[in-house]
Order: sequence, then structure tokens, then C-alpha cells
Amino acid sequence: MSPKFVTEPSIETKIQRMQQRVRWQHRQIVERGIDQTSLVIDDPGAEDDTFSFLVVGDSGTGRHRRSSPQRQVAELLLRHIDAARFTLHTGDVVYLVGSRDQYRSNFIKPYQEWLVGGDRYRKIAYDRMVFKQPILPVLGNHDYYDLPTVVGLLSGISGPLRYALRSYLDLDVSWRGSHKGDAYAKAFLDYLKAVPEADLGAHLDTHYTSKQDNARALTYRPGEFTRLPNRYYSFRYGGIDFFALDSNTFNQPLPIANGETGRKELQQQQQLLEVTKADLLRQAGMKVLTPDDEDAQEEITERIEDIDEQINDITKQLNSSRLQTVDTEQLYWLRDRLIASWQNPAVRGRMLFFHHPPYVTEATKWDQGQTLAVRHHLRQVLDAVAAEVSGISQARPLVDLVLNGHAHCLDYVRTGDTGHGDANIPWVICGGSGYSLRRQRREGDELMEAINSSTRTVAKSHLYLGRSGDGSHLKRPYSALRVDVASGSPPQVRVTPLVAEKYDGDWTGYEMEGFEV
Repeated sequence: MSPKFVTEPSIETKIQRMQQRVRWQHRQIVERGIDQTSLVIDDPGAEDDTFSFLVVGDSGTGRHRRSSPQRQVAELLLRHIDAARFTLHTGDVVYLVGSRDQYRSNFIKPYQEWLVGGDRYRKIAYDRMVFKQPILPVLGNHDYYDLPTVVGLLSGISGPLRYALRSYLDLDVSWRGSHKGDAYAKAFLDYLKAVPEADLGAHLDTHYTSKQDNARALTYRPGEFTRLPNRYYSFRYGGIDFFALDSNTFNQPLPIANGETGRKELQQQQQLLEVTKADLLRQAGMKVLTPDDEDAQEEITERIEDIDEQINDITKQLNSSRLQTVDTEQLYWLRDRLIASWQNPAVRGRMLFFHHPPYVTEATKWDQGQTLAVRHHLRQVLDAVAAEVSGISQARPLVDLVLNGHAHCLDYVRTGDTGHGDANIPWVICGGSGYSLRRQRREGDELMEAINSSTRTVAKSHLYLGRSGDGSHLKRPYSALRVDVASGSPPQVRVTPLVAEKYDGDWTGYEMEGFEV
């Protein structure tokens, strides 16, 4: 079996470490009536019922030395930055392992215009960022990753593997990882663990000054103090409740279907993938590439990464027979907050954003165990919400828009009658903002589910932008979104794809026709 390039902490560890970093439910926090999941953006336009925001995802790469797709997309966003109130990031802020060493090259440099002092970005420390134009992220899986011990990884490797590692280590991996999400926490969260006990009260009284639904909330002051309260959180803007989730703690695949037979099938798939990966590494070792061969390098590493992701998902499925850990605290929080949101007459709409998409037609993600697990858990939440608010919602979709990443593409999927609370919801996957793009699945744009002894269509893709063509006809349309929210209840929401396309070595930037969701 080939060595693992990355390691991932358990769900229990992710939850525990993040709670320690924000001093979750510390006595002084509880005494002050602070809600550690609530954020208020200090913006005089926060009550406007017409506003716009931007969306990026899966962007944080430093692999491209000559023409960075991430920067090409950022320059498209700059045309809209003055009109946009904030930018959402759907996760994987820094590839490949969320290292603090790569924040400057993979995040600070490409988004320097969003930062105070961005014209001197080389002097900005990753844990001292202040945004003059809000960027509000969620954690992606790569933001939790770590590297195995480097000495152990590098010892005794073959020539082909050494070549593959050169692509990773030279361009997208530092010599350390995220330390189980610590780099992300220090970059974006209010890292209360670093505040001395004697100073904690003063810090809370200085920054948790806003009121949201009868509780104190962290105040996000653009240009001054731009921290998030927790790994999952909510904020209200223009009468819309936004819910930011950490899907890395409820994406453990469900128990394997068909028992031992299903397990053996997965093991066979894994073995075939390992053989294919080994062959790719062997082929890579036979090629002599120079820095000018960026496209050829990307082609090889993309194929290896595709296989690594599939192997990782199968490994998670094979381990799923053990006692599962699911972040029920977060899921119950989402359930209760959505119910409260529907019961609040001041709220006219709801949007979710998180990393792992429950519905997607990208070739490697559409049927992964993690995809289906997130779908399952979110359905349980939305079913519970539907049972409580059916008299209020009156056949409206429970959520007006869901934004995801993880799949390296732009994919506009809409569910139909699923028989659950996730019916008739628009899901827009914005995961093609800089990292290597993926193709759409060959099986088509309709997603099916087995219901008893039959199957039915539960969702359909209406727009897909990803890798297409081959050789001299290869197209790479990297993308971001502008979302325009109009007045009214329910709100009118229009999504406009912003595309930076690389074709035959040249870049073209354009804005696609928007669509109503």
C-alpha cells in the first residue's frame, strides 16, 4: 500500500480541540450570557433588504507559480468588491494541509485587497489578519489535515514517489500541517485560549458587545476586529439568517450496506485504486518535467489526488462499522436555530454554507460515503424543522439557498420531491475557485436514490462548470459567485457565476448570465 500524504484527526479530536481554543462555555462566558455561536457584523447597511455578497471555495493553493487561478478569480471579484457587503468562503482555505506557513502565499497574497495593510501583505502574520472587507469562512477537510512525520515519509522512498512528493512538497505542502485545525483557529477564530485568565473578562466586555435574540454576541468590526466566535456560527444580514457549519464533524460514512459482501467490494475497489495510483507514480518518475511544464505537472498530481480522495473515503467507510461519532451538539443547534428563525417575524429567509455537499454531480464526490452521510444527517435536521414549522413555512423550502465546496467545480443542483425536509432546495457548489478542477460524472445530471425496490430522481444539476476536454482542447473554468438578494419575503435571490477560464495557455475572464434560485 502506498504511503498516506496526509492524516486527519478523529471527529472527537476536532470537536475537543476547537472547544479548547475558544474556551467553550467557560464560566465567565456563561455568566455574561454570551452565545458563542452568534456573530453580529457592525455595518450600518446590515438592515438593508437589498444587498449582494460574494462566494469562493476550495481556493487556497500556491501550486501555480506563473499564473495562479486563485488570483485570476480574485481579480474578477475585485470588480464587485465595492458593491458586496461580505465574502463567504466554503472551505479549504489553505491547501494541502492547512499549514500556517502557507497562509501568506495561499491566502493573504491572493486576497490582499480584502485585508488591512494588504499592500504590504508580506508583513501580515497569519494570526494577525484584520479584514477591511469581511471574509467569512467555514472549515474544509484540508484545513484539518496534518502531515505524517516527515522523516518517516521521506525515508526509503522510490524514485517515482520522490517525483510525486516533489510536486506536493515544493508547491502545496509545507513541512508542517494544520496541527488539527489550529492554524485555521488562530487565523480566523477569537482564540480565547491565548487570552490570559486575568484578562479574559476585559476581552469579553470589549468584543462581545452586540445583542442578538436576547443574548450577547461577538461584534465583527471591519477594519478593527474581525474574528469569528466558533467553528460553526450564525449571523443575520438584511433579514436573512446565515448559518455557517463545520461539516467535518458529521461526515463519517454510514455503516456499510450489505454487510461483509459490501465490505469486500469496498476492499477490492481500494486495492484497484492503490494499483492505479502506484502505476501513475511509476509513470511520473519516468518523465522529466521542468517548471515550464506546469500543465503537465498539474495533470499528474490531479489524477493522484483524485485517487487519494477516493481511497480516503473508502477507508472512512471501512472504519464506519465501529461506534460512530456524530457532532449531535452542532446538529441540534442547527435544528433549534432554524426553528427559531422560522418563528421570528423579523427574519425573511435562511441560507446555509458548509464544506461537504449533500448533493453534487462531480465525478469523484457524487456517491462518496461522506456525501451520503452529510445528506442523511442534514435530512434528519430538516425533517425535524419541518415537523415544527409546517404551519408557518406553508410549502416554502425550509432554506432559500445552500452553498458548499469540496467538489472542485461550480454545480447548481436543485432537489425535487425527496420525501424529506430537503425537498425543493437550491444547492450551489462553489468549489472551483483556485484548486484543480474536476469533471462532471458520466452518469448524467440526475441524481437517483433507491426507495424500497425502485429508484427515483431526487435532484438534478442545472449548470456545471469544471474540467472539460483533453490535450489542446482542455478547458479549466475556475469560478466564484456573486449573490444578489432583493427585497420581499421570501427573498428574491439571483446567483451570477464569475469565471476565469484557462484555455490553450491563455486566460479569459467573464461573467455568466445569472439565474434565479
